[in-house]
Amino acid sequence: MVLPNIGTICTAVNATKSLASIVVSYKQIGEQEGNKRREIAALEKTKSVDTLASDYTEYKIIAEQEQIKRREIEAWEKETITKINAQRELLMAYLDRSFDERAENFRALFAVVDSAIASGNNDQLAFTLNSITEIAKSSPFKDLANLASVRAALDDPEHEWTF
Repeated sequence: MVLPNIGTICTAVNATKSLASIVVSYKQIGEQEGNKRREIAALEKTKSVDTLASDYTEYKIIAEQEQIKRREIEAWEKETITKINAQRELLMAYLDRSFDERAENFRALFAVVDSAIASGNNDQLAFTLNSITEIAKSSPFKDLANLASVRAALDDPEHEWTF
């Protein structure tokens, strides 16, 4: 009966060898999979670092562009404020001159009124009062519609202001 057991023993030995071979193959496959996982993880880390570096570079470029835009806006703002202040000064000078001259005209005309009353000259009094009324009706602001002519008039020292 030993012979029939030898076949079983051989089968068991062969099965054990096959099982050992399968275990070795499985370990090799496991090691290969582990290596692949580590390679993938390293590749993913590298891609993450690359993406991070790329995004940071893009951020720095955009930040610099925005800084340039801010400087341009600040320069435009200063230039615009300077223009506004210059126009303001121009307008204020015009108004000062026009109202000064207007006041002088009224003073002179009222001096003529006083003189006409003192001398009893009713024709001169009526004419002067009419002149005062006409000057009072006119507005010194009507000439501001054309600022170019006002600017030219202010720049011209020979310009005579009339109302």
